Amino acid sequence: MKKSILAALLGTCFATSAFAQTSVQIYGIADAGVMWQKGGPTKIFSGGADGSRIGFKGTEDLGNGYKAIFNLEARVELDTGTQQPTLMNDNPGVYLLKGMDAIPVAIRSRLQSLIQPPGGPAVNQERALFDRTAMVGVITPVGAILLGRMYTPGYEVFNKADTFESGTAGTWGHVTGGTAGFTALGADIRSQEAIQYRIALPNGVGASLMYGPKGSGYLGRYNKFRAGAVTYSANGFDVGIGYNHGYDQQNRPSLRTTTVGGSYAINDSWKLFAGFHSQRNQNSALLADYINGWDTGVTPALVQQGLPATTQAFLRNVFVTNITNNTKQDANSWQVGGHYKVGNGRIMASYAHQNDRLVSNSDADLYAIGYNHFLSKRTDLYTVAAIIKNSNDAQYSPGTSGNPGGFTKRPGEDGRALQIGVRHRF
Repeated sequence: MKKSILAALLGTCFATSAFAQTSVQIYGIADAGVMWQKGGPTKIFSGGADGSRIGFKGTEDLGNGYKAIFNLEARVELDTGTQQPTLMNDNPGVYLLKGMDAIPVAIRSRLQSLIQPPGGPAVNQERALFDRTAMVGVITPVGAILLGRMYTPGYEVFNKADTFESGTAGTWGHVTGGTAGFTALGADIRSQEAIQYRIALPNGVGASLMYGPKGSGYLGRYNKFRAGAVTYSANGFDVGIGYNHGYDQQNRPSLRTTTVGGSYAINDSWKLFAGFHSQRNQNSALLADYINGWDTGVTPALVQQGLPATTQAFLRNVFVTNITNNTKQDANSWQVGGHYKVGNGRIMASYAHQNDRLVSNSDADLYAIGYNHFLSKRTDLYTVAAIIKNSNDAQYSPGTSGNPGGFTKRPGEDGRALQIGVRHRF
């Protein structure tokens, strides 16, 4: 019983190759390709099907059913050699400035560049060395205790349900960003400053609980973070239900997500996927950053122009009122799809719908089809075509595993992309 639990826990703590006892392993993924997109440049990208990375992990048998483990995983952008991917295009996302017509055009242009710096980092703004994972823990006969920066329980369930496995232009996450586009995360992928308890039973049932104090969350903006999941992986099923809930700097409820779904392997040829994702956020943890951007990037310019204090206060109030509303989220999303094995490859297809429940009603539909051809157990080629049908203010645009898509040229315009890439695991 104890050995079975330990083996299962090791499998849940590390997502890649198995390793021997008392060992340290270097592993990674090198993934790159070319993407053609409507309304954006043709780009060579890194991390199409999987984020390119290099990692170190290890375990030591402490005896009596205890093991010490660690995992350090760094992001690697093969196209630039850096650790900070950018959006796939530089089209401005206009939703965050919605309702600010009272602010002069020149100031709104300045705000746009502050909120979305052209060519600026879309991920890993902190320039963290081990942005993907930085964790140490102990596996015991009754579960594992882990400390550090880790994937959240809710996102692990989201990944189980995603037909395109959180990669390529087809991944479900391309239509679950902030309202109308990638203005914020639609799910907390990781949390730093976190402690997690995990257990995996021999019958396939697993569970996890995560807590983060002040400084937790993906960007460290939460005052606290709570999450949990229950999963089942056996008899062809890989399913679960996960819940994430962050609290902003004033300890008000921030992004809250509930995710249900997973996959079912019918036989060696067919594998079906389905998922439901609810996201709510009335108090964005990024709001303080945006207001600070006004105070440090706009106010000095207004002072230099000699505008009266009353005018400055009026313009700031217009900005704060509208940016507060524009950072709110209230949406339900669902996705269905499947894999079909053909020779040394597999065909993948999915449909996802984002139902925006705010007044803007910025819905989006994602249609995707792709093909993987496996040259070996470690190396495969892939191609994916995706179309996003945007409604009203929506500007969702297809991206990759490592790069958010960014925005279409205009609200309501379709986003389209074709990708070809190669992935090698080592």
